[in-house]
Amino acid sequence: MLDDALWGPSGDVRRAYLLRSLRALDASLGGHLVLEHGDPAEVVPRVAQRVGAARVHVSADAGPYGRRRDEAVEAALAAGGRELVRTGTPYAIGPGALRTAAGTPFQVFSAYSRAWLARGVPAPAPPVPVRWVRGGGPGVDGDVLPAEPDLGGIDLPPAGEDAALARWAAFREHALGGYEHGRDRPDLDGTSQLSHALKWGELHPRTLLADLRDDEGPGAAGYRGELRWRDFYADVLWHRPDSAREYYSPQLSRLRYESPDSEAFRAWCEGRTGYPVVDAGMRQMRSVGWVHNRVRLIVGSFLVKDLHVEWVHGGREFMHRLRDADLSSNMHNWQWVAGSGPDAGPFFRVFNPVTQGLKFDPDGEYVRRYVPELRHLPGKSAHTPWQVADGYAHGYPQRIVDHAHERQVALEEYARARERARRG
Repeated sequence: MLDDALWGPSGDVRRAYLLRSLRALDASLGGHLVLEHGDPAEVVPRVAQRVGAARVHVSADAGPYGRRRDEAVEAALAAGGRELVRTGTPYAIGPGALRTAAGTPFQVFSAYSRAWLARGVPAPAPPVPVRWVRGGGPGVDGDVLPAEPDLGGIDLPPAGEDAALARWAAFREHALGGYEHGRDRPDLDGTSQLSHALKWGELHPRTLLADLRDDEGPGAAGYRGELRWRDFYADVLWHRPDSAREYYSPQLSRLRYESPDSEAFRAWCEGRTGYPVVDAGMRQMRSVGWVHNRVRLIVGSFLVKDLHVEWVHGGREFMHRLRDADLSSNMHNWQWVAGSGPDAGPFFRVFNPVTQGLKFDPDGEYVRRYVPELRHLPGKSAHTPWQVADGYAHGYPQRIVDHAHERQVALEEYARARERARRG
């Protein structure tokens, strides 16, 4: 069902992709999908009563709003003598299922990973026969389905389970073997780009893990590791729902940040900072609704440590514009960049946007793909237009900050924050 509490804050990219995914699901179900719109605590009991269901099965939600919503639906169903059943999880191992030997939540990924591996991942659920009940309500072609927003040329991938499985098969055949290194190269098609399919339930991680069961190569091992990170962040959110918006490690909340109302923040959002790999990443997000993971780290570090804008504002921009915007993965990755999350990179690790670009986009292909003002520059020179006579010939902006200076500013502020924390 469409819930205004989630539909309202979503950006057009997420809305458009969800609508396409729902249409694909309806087609795969032979037109039997029923879509409702409203308050879940009112709509779900009404539909259950209409079809005579004694139990309503859902996949357990790890997010703070989702848990409150499910509790409200559970209470409303119980008032009518019906039951809400949390069947399964959208994760390989559900949030809250793993604990340390002391019975506490995991705070370090490596320890969580060992427990995850020791427990083992259940096999994908087998197909079950379905008996369709007529008269459930309006389908997806009814008035309840909103019109798809105009994306202004944003290119989204095909939606639905079949499309996701096809992408998975292509990735396994062509890129999985080199995933260990290819996943860091935004100029190459080296990742599965299935984060949106996992986010929207078009694929389940247990399906992917089952397909990799007999593959002991480094690419498969690296891919399994990324799925464990996804589970870890969901587990963190389960135990610390405040960490979606607040500092997981509160000591870094003492840092002084610039206002997100600044021109610098707008330049970052629009991809005109003057640092090519940063601008390519932000423009990629605005053109396809997705950003390569290595580039997400680069643009995140630049916002927090070069522009000194608090991580939560970058997280909100990503949530608004990404087709794969997942609350736990997105916000905790931002906290990792900011040095405040669980098992985060230290704040003093400041990515140099030039050296990062040269290392992971060595021939400048990624930059030229998304920054047309630099397409006349050959090879790696696309990363340093200030070193080329005609580097700015096509209107590319000058650098808005000096990285070396801003890095020093960030480190000095970090030292001051630590001293303030020490003094209490």
